[in-house]
Amino acid sequence: MPEMTVEEPVWYKSYAPGVKTHLTYERATMPEALTRTAGRFGEKVALNFMGRKITYRELDELVNRFARALESIGIAAGDKIAVMLPNLPQTVIANLAIWRVGAVVVLANPLYTERELTHLLGDSDSVAVITMGPLVKRVRSVMGETGVKQIIACQVNDYLPFPKKQLFPYVKKDMYQKLETAEWLFSFGDLMKGKSGTPVEDKSRWDELSTLIYTGGTTGTSKGVMLSHANISCNAQQWRSWIPDLKDGEESVVGTFPIFHAAGFTAVQNHSIWRAWEHLVIPRPDPAGIIEILKKSKPGILPGVPTIFIGLLQDDEFRGADLSFIKGFFSGAAPLPGDTIRDLKELTGADISEVYGISETSPIVAGTPWGGVIKAGTVGVPVPDTDVCIVDAEAGARALPQGEVGEITIKGPQVMMGYYKNP
Repeated sequence: MPEMTVEEPVWYKSYAPGVKTHLTYERATMPEALTRTAGRFGEKVALNFMGRKITYRELDELVNRFARALESIGIAAGDKIAVMLPNLPQTVIANLAIWRVGAVVVLANPLYTERELTHLLGDSDSVAVITMGPLVKRVRSVMGETGVKQIIACQVNDYLPFPKKQLFPYVKKDMYQKLETAEWLFSFGDLMKGKSGTPVEDKSRWDELSTLIYTGGTTGTSKGVMLSHANISCNAQQWRSWIPDLKDGEESVVGTFPIFHAAGFTAVQNHSIWRAWEHLVIPRPDPAGIIEILKKSKPGILPGVPTIFIGLLQDDEFRGADLSFIKGFFSGAAPLPGDTIRDLKELTGADISEVYGISETSPIVAGTPWGGVIKAGTVGVPVPDTDVCIVDAEAGARALPQGEVGEITIKGPQVMMGYYKNP
């Protein structure tokens, strides 16, 4: 990346009041942050899954139990474990437990085809996959072409409240499949039985690899983005600093972004843990499901991709509801249309921040200043400690003046370690 000018970046003047240009980062990995949050806000709700509430104290204990479960089947520090789940409590538990035993999370889309899954599992050197019962057959079909030796199966209803848990297998047959365990197949719930929730040795290390997130492959073969514990922790802290008026332990956020994508992974899962926020877990975010959560839980923060907000605004129930409890909307993945921004603001009065990022940056790079001027079609300004430079597309060595088109280069503590096995 070309050397940035020694002058103060022009975007600092656009920062919202209270946002620092440079941060002092706490060198705490995400599993360490969870333990700290459980100590400070133990009885605050961490996960709310369709009415089943899990506190931060309980979440920390569940992570300890699953960490012991992983070690009991031979998972060790450095092993790559694919987590191929929609948004479920098990997704968060698994991610944190994998880190806690010193292993590496490999994020996998549950909609992957056999071909896509074979590439991801093989390229990442995954030795185990955590997935839903109905997806076991697909994973099993590619085990022989990869290094995967074990599958851990979850059921969507494992953490549902009564009577939803009992009724689920009958009313959602496409999302439930009873399985017989085998030498290579384990039940998430059975593995947890008898395991202690007392503290285990935390083997996560600040500078070591924490996560592999695979790119979309739009410019070639999908590549594994290597994110260190420092990368993902710093990005959560950067995002925390962007919205300083929202208080730790006092907010709730709807989990509309998939955790297997970078936005849901950092801005919802990790950021919520860092700040002791309530994470309203939703496996399939559609307007009807989101409206139900809004009515029941009255969350302060509603993230979403533009299609989510467009769909909500087309729903008369959403437009007719009292949404005064919403403090802010976060949007990413694509530009938010100007009329959508206007309608959300007029309907709720809430702040809106459009966020830009890529998997290689954990992912948050820039955002509309919180409470500041919203300019439709823009991605805001870089978050603290992040330099963005537009360079010539040919050599990438010459910084371009304002107004010229080129390639984006990014520098900051959230920038990846590199591509896995692809220097």
